[in-house]
Amino acid sequence: MGRARILRPSMSRMADTAARFGPASDREPLWRHMLGARLRLLRHGRDETLTETARRAGVSTQYLSEIERGTKEPSSEVIAAVADALEVTLLDLTLAVADDLRSAQGARVQASPGAQLFALAA
Repeated sequence: MGRARILRPSMSRMADTAARFGPASDREPLWRHMLGARLRLLRHGRDETLTETARRAGVSTQYLSEIERGTKEPSSEVIAAVADALEVTLLDLTLAVADDLRSAQGARVQASPGAQLFALAA
């Protein structure tokens, strides 16, 4: 079976994640938050339940839920197992999360007062 393509982020879903840790906050979003959001997006794109994906990945439903909510920092082995269960490569997943972080960073910079003043000065 071929690998599923990485879904383009739903702007509202990724914006919700970025908003929790981005412009309204002085903190950058953490890798685990963006990873969890991406895994949830992939799972929903496959119309799967937590239980179905967790079973194939060999983790508990509770643990997968905690990963998706960004409350757990999974090991590389667990991330690889979940990626495999979702039929995406670890490389594609990593690049997608990096892109999500880059987008969230861009939103933080655009929303910061300093960036607005700099834009006015230009």
